[in-house]
Amino acid sequence: MQSIIDLLEQLKHALEALSDKQYTTPVKVLSGATIGQHTRHILEFFTELNKGYENGIVDYDKRLRDHTIESDKLFAINVMNEVAVSILRPDKQLVLHVEYGDIPTNYFRELIYNMEHMVHHMALIRIGIGTISDIVVPGEFGVAASTLKYRQSCVQ
Repeated sequence: MQSIIDLLEQLKHALEALSDKQYTTPVKVLSGATIGQHTRHILEFFTELNKGYENGIVDYDKRLRDHTIESDKLFAINVMNEVAVSILRPDKQLVLHVEYGDIPTNYFRELIYNMEHMVHHMALIRIGIGTISDIVVPGEFGVAASTLKYRQSCVQ
């Protein structure tokens, strides 16, 4: 869980460095998506997982698209803080509902999925930040843990 909290902190620091306008500016290299839209997408997966924890069924396709997250940077940061606290739960069996059926899963497995999904979108956010600003994000921002481990082994 600490890895997810660390990623949320990285994302929060990057967003804090952006202006409100930069957060909501469409970025051409992101097919016109905004950093706010990618942030919303990340956070809504965690929110949907938390709903699923309560009722036993996770359905990412039925997540609400809360446009306040993508348009209000401070609101998004508050949601990030809520997510960081809410993920600290014990593991339990869940059902993942997808278009082609229901799949048995568990909370920790879905947290790992959400973490990897988050890293993928952070990589896109990194590109967006580099396109619309001079902000420098940490070298590990948006890089998978396995890639970081591989890079470290190459250094030795």
